Amino acid sequence: MRRSMAMAPRSISAGEPSPASAGEPPLRTEFAFRLPRGYLDESGTLHRDGIMRLATARDELVPLRDDRVRENAAYLTVVLLGRVITRLGGITDVHAGIVEDLFATDLAFLQDLYRRVNSEGHARAAVACPDCGHKFDVDLSGSRLGES
Repeated sequence: MRRSMAMAPRSISAGEPSPASAGEPPLRTEFAFRLPRGYLDESGTLHRDGIMRLATARDELVPLRDDRVRENAAYLTVVLLGRVITRLGGITDVHAGIVEDLFATDLAFLQDLYRRVNSEGHARAAVACPDCGHKFDVDLSGSRLGES
């Protein structure tokens, strides 16, 4: 039997940050990328710029029921990337068939991006310029293939 935990209602007016997010930047759910080589479609158009969204638990679970993944575990990457890439150049219906046709360099790039965005997130540090004292944040996780 499930018990409900009652909490005293608290009203938050529009524009007021919630207690959990006070002082935190808004959650970033989409990440722009540029493929090293690009996807060449049937008409010869090269697509390099795209958007990847954060993965959900469903994104990681649904491919496990896919027969292609059951037959070849390496295909999991293809199906998963096909679910989380929302745009590639002018293509808005990105699917496993498109991911299959990417160059190996681009597939490796997207795997790395997926890992950084979903597993580790972005490690940010507040720093200051030693000369002028200007304060800013830097992303310690790297922003290009091969950086860490």
